[in-house]
Amino acid sequence: MTSPNSSLLPWQGESWSQLQQLRERLPHALLFYGAAGTGKTAFVEAFAKSLLCESPTSEAHACGACASCNWFEQYNHPDYRRVRPEALEDEIVDEDGEEKKTAKASKTPSKEIKIDQIRALADFMNVSTHRSGLRVVMLYPAEALNTAAANALLKTLEEPPPGTMFLLLSNRLDRLLPTILSRCRKFALSGPSHEAGLAWLKAQGVKDADAWLAEQGGAPLAALEAAQGDSREVLEELLRHLSQPGVDGALRTADKLQKVPVAELVGWVQRWLYDLFSLKSAGVVRYYPRYAKELGRLAERTDATAISRALKGMGDRRAIADHPLSAKLFIEEMLIDYAGLFD
Repeated sequence: MTSPNSSLLPWQGESWSQLQQLRERLPHALLFYGAAGTGKTAFVEAFAKSLLCESPTSEAHACGACASCNWFEQYNHPDYRRVRPEALEDEIVDEDGEEKKTAKASKTPSKEIKIDQIRALADFMNVSTHRSGLRVVMLYPAEALNTAAANALLKTLEEPPPGTMFLLLSNRLDRLLPTILSRCRKFALSGPSHEAGLAWLKAQGVKDADAWLAEQGGAPLAALEAAQGDSREVLEELLRHLSQPGVDGALRTADKLQKVPVAELVGWVQRWLYDLFSLKSAGVVRYYPRYAKELGRLAERTDATAISRALKGMGDRRAIADHPLSAKLFIEEMLIDYAGLFD
């Protein structure tokens, strides 16, 4: 189904129609969830804009012409707040409409949503809305809430201020407090079919769109970002090593890749291991079909139980990948452990 509104992606039209059925009796908090890289943020921002619009269309899209829509597009709507980690705040718009960088050169931006950000909503929620309308808070990704921030948000959700709508987004529901889940109405946002995602990527001018889409697990926005980035050469270096594992190669590869974000490397290795497991158990390669032959040879040298243990170990590594004591040692250990699968 094609979206009737250009602010939505082509595969989001049906979800939009389903969402409108909630309009007459909107809960105070909606939790949108689905795979990363499939367009959830754009969808929820379009919904927030439509909630604040003064003259929505017959299909409940924002008109794009009223004062409210203009404020929203300039990121200075008085009744709208976005709450997200500092690491996602690449730039903001100041009072004069000029863009300013938010991240300080001497400090690594936080990847968490902190309690101060939740407390800052108090003043916003205690002031009357600009035109006696709705007040909207968009928070994402919800799993980035640290413990203190999550508990502070929970108190607000338990006693929501009148006229306030919370829109939360999550890539991983299993990382949210059960109490927060219980205070929100959940709304699933499914990604596109392979055909729809592929067509969209090709329309963006992406070469080798099929390979990019596979490597990002069918998430077209993540595939577009990867295709436009400079990570292809790095990924190929890692995949070449994974296809020919060994201790000596692990040390050389770790030396070459030590400046690459470790969490990114862990994600790539996880997908490789998933392909190994999937090939061993079901004969299917999902993420790296270009390496199907190499994966097949490796699958014959190990067993599904060992691969399953390796996947669990990678999950444990993922939890500390953002702050390794030594990136090089972390990568060396990861690749040496991987090589042990085939001894």
